[in-house]
Amino acid sequence: MLAAAVVMPWLGSRKRHLAAATSSAALMADAADSALCGYMAWIALSGLVVNAIWHKPWADPVAALAFIPLILREGWQAMHASRLGCGCS
Repeated sequence: MLAAAVVMPWLGSRKRHLAAATSSAALMADAADSALCGYMAWIALSGLVVNAIWHKPWADPVAALAFIPLILREGWQAMHASRLGCGCS
């Protein structure tokens, strides 16, 4: 999980740059998926660490709620890019 937390946001960033260079909507969507995977790993790790150190069983569900703004942002960007016909921002 730690490897995903480190590698996936970096991979998403590289895919976004490549998608902008090639104007590939499919690669832009894959970049968003990679970034979300990395963010999800960080959020899961934070919930597990809080639960392990301070023995708070509610930490995992609260950490999962932190994922909602990230999902909404990525969805908003995807919808906006599809209206423009290019995800090259």
